[in-house]
Amino acid sequence: MGKHSMAEIDIIAKTAASPITQSQIENDLAKIGVEAGMTLVVHSSLSALGWVVGGAVAVVNALGAVLGASGTLVMPTHSGDLSDPAGWCNPPVDPGWWSIIRSEMPAFDPDRTPTRGMGAVVDCFRRGPGVVRSQHPHVSFAASGKHAKLITADHELESSLAERSPLARIYELQGSVLLLGIGHESNTSLHLAESRATYPNKRFIRQGAPILIDGRRRWVEFDDLDLCSDDFPLIGAAFEGAHGIVSHRIGLAESRLLPQKTLVDFAVGWMEAHR
Repeated sequence: MGKHSMAEIDIIAKTAASPITQSQIENDLAKIGVEAGMTLVVHSSLSALGWVVGGAVAVVNALGAVLGASGTLVMPTHSGDLSDPAGWCNPPVDPGWWSIIRSEMPAFDPDRTPTRGMGAVVDCFRRGPGVVRSQHPHVSFAASGKHAKLITADHELESSLAERSPLARIYELQGSVLLLGIGHESNTSLHLAESRATYPNKRFIRQGAPILIDGRRRWVEFDDLDLCSDDFPLIGAAFEGAHGIVSHRIGLAESRLLPQKTLVDFAVGWMEAHR
């Protein structure tokens, strides 16, 4: 056995009395309102749950068990590192590298391209049996279950989180958002509201990515909304207050279950009033 990382030692200490189990997560999901047959998009932090027996696998198994065969599980599988290096700032790279990166970066492959900064639960889920992934090189989503193919099909390059995106399909299906130990700053559904809202200084920016066209790699450029999530925590807090949303613990993670359509409609109005 290798040494535990300091972070894991901290998580063990925080969990204290007893480790978190799959069956406990299933019970907690049911208490928060997750039901069989739901369409559910999940944003998660594994470490926030406490020390989980089986880690990310147990979390994915629990979500699948509660949603059942008639449900649909969706997670964002974004890969922002497949973008134009001219826009990189965390960290930036030498401008002398840009043309080399654009010409040599491997094309997006839904089966192989890793996620970036999405967490262990997402990375475990996307590799699972029966999981399909949308074709967007920057902001793909993975899904399994009843509506997986409908949700992930025809994900448009331009306006990547707007009407031809998995978020709009979840909206049409009256889906729900589960924030599992994570805040509204990561609530991707609010970008659908951003695409629909009218506000001053709304602008589109030129993006680039390597994709496969007829089996050959191409660097393509396209226009996308200049996204901003700075006000998402404010929008989320306002929505929760207006709709009486109460947080519950799943494991040790403070979590929220939100009706996506109601949330998006609220956020459109909020952005048009406050942005």
